[in-house]
Formats: sequence, structure tokens, C-alpha cells
Amino acid sequence: MWHDAKSLNTTANGLLAAVLVVCVAAGVWWVSQRPMFDLRTIKVESADDKGLRHVNYLTLRSGTLGRIKGNFFTTNLESVRGVFESVPWVRRASVRREWPNQLIVALEEHEALGTWGEDGRLLSVKGDVFTANVAEAEDDHELPAFAGPDGSEKEVLATYVQLAKWFSPLKMVPESLSLSSRYAWTVKLDNGMSVALGREQNHTTLKARVDRLVGIYPQLASRLENIDTIDMRYQNGLALSSAGLVIPAEGKDGRPAPAIKKKNGSPIKKPA
Repeated sequence: MWHDAKSLNTTANGLLAAVLVVCVAAGVWWVSQRPMFDLRTIKVESADDKGLRHVNYLTLRSGTLGRIKGNFFTTNLESVRGVFESVPWVRRASVRREWPNQLIVALEEHEALGTWGEDGRLLSVKGDVFTANVAEAEDDHELPAFAGPDGSEKEVLATYVQLAKWFSPLKMVPESLSLSSRYAWTVKLDNGMSVALGREQNHTTLKARVDRLVGIYPQLASRLENIDTIDMRYQNGLALSSAGLVIPAEGKDGRPAPAIKKKNGSPIKKPA
């Protein structure tokens, strides 16, 4: 080998190239560690034209302080994105570098639709369950209550939207909707009435039951002051409970005895 000039030149060139690569890498590393590349600013902006309503400076500071490591070159953008997405109300974050020492973070906020379950979580208008201050969401609007098995959030949301449309002829709005572990639906309306709709046997089951209720409800309401619950799971009928419902006892002549009312307005039977 030592007498082979060609081999010696090839080896020398290889060693020189390796040394140059190491020197360049060392130079780049040295430059990247200069104070001028320390992160001086993290600029936060809204990802859409809605702006940021719930995410503010104090929320971001408490949620990110001390968790972002590195400088302009070495910070891990995916890690930074994860830090911001762990902040309450943040649905999604995107992060980019801006020369020479700044990060630009665009945030998309959750928009709360209602509460989910009984543990203080919220359901967004996109069907995401998240944790945030419920009182802040209540400042925006009344929060319907939702519940269902894990993984059913988007199905519950879609059904709520449909029910709101189906009950609109009665000028009633769902204020709570629950899906049981057996996948049976129960909706409570803003007049206080709870409606058991049961399980979906096919894609038309719920609508057929709601349509039947919408058709007969005016007659029921004209006869009963307060309907507490209605069970629409019967194929050709319904069951209901009402504080104003009275079944008179028979009088001595076999006809129903007249009813009188209590002071609170609830009718009672007159003794035979």
C-alpha cells in the first residue's frame, strides 16, 4: 500500500474530506450556540379570523414557562407544539421559526358547545372533549349537557344537531342529551320535559319517533299542564307522566267522580 501512490492519494483525500466535514460541523455547532440565536420572542397569533377569546398571556405563561428548551436551531418544533396544545382551550397549534431568534405559534381554540359527563369536561362544536374552566364557557352561552360512552362524542353531537332541527316545529330546544351504555337515547327539552327515544333500530328510528311526538304533542299539551316525561319507545303509542294527570275514581252511580284541585293547582280526586 505504502508504495502505491494512487491508494495513498485516495486515502489522504478521504481523511481530508472527513476532517473538513468535522470542522464544518463543529463550526456550525459553534455558530448555532451564539447568544444571538437564543430564543428572544415567541409570538402567538390566532390561526383563524375568530381571534383568541379564552387563551391569554397569563394562561400561556403558566402553561409553557420552563417547558420550551433550546435555541433557534436546536428547539424541537414538535415538542413546542405539544406544549402549547396542552394549554387549556387550545385545540391545535402550529409552530414555525422566524430568523434569527423567534418562534411564531398559531393557535386554534376550542369552541365549547356544552358539558360532557359529570367530571367537568366540555364538548366542543367539533365533537372534541376537552378540559377547561366551565365558568368561562358559561359566560358565552347556556351550556347543554351531554353524556355518552367513550368514543361516542361525535355521534352525540350529530344527533343533537338533528334533534334541534326536528323539535323546532314545537319551538323547543334540547338542553341535554344522553346516550346510555346500551345506546339508548334520552333528550330533555327546554320546557323541562324528558323524552325517552330508545335505541336506533335503523337510521330512521329516531326521526320517526320524534315526528310522531311532534304531531301529537299539541293535543297532549292542551289537556295536560305539565308533562314531565314521555316514552316514545312504543311502536304504536307512548307513555307519559304528568303532575296534572288524574284518573278519576268511579262514583256511586258508576260514572267518574268529579275532580277538585289542591291549593297548589294539582287536581285530586273527590272522595266517592
